Amino acid sequence: MKEFTLRESDRIIEMAWEDRTPFEAITFQFGISEAEVITLMRTELKESSFKLWRKRVNSGVSKKHLKKRSEEISRFKCSRQRTISHNKISKR
Repeated sequence: MKEFTLRESDRIIEMAWEDRTPFEAITFQFGISEAEVITLMRTELKESSFKLWRKRVNSGVSKKHLKKRSEEISRFKCSRQRTISHNKISKR
């Protein structure tokens, strides 16, 4: 399996936890397959957390595969997500 920095590993885990982020987006960004994501999650998470994640992904509620989605994805960033600019705090 490919070696990742701590930051990359954390981002992959974060993307895997998000229900709306498909495995295909992780593959596109990091070049790893679904099986490799599962292996990474198994090694990095506590056993109970891993089991909860797998149960949720396999339950059918999650749309982790593009084939299960009804809408087409044109980009991997949420349209409501703001741009983060270094350490500046946005004014409200």
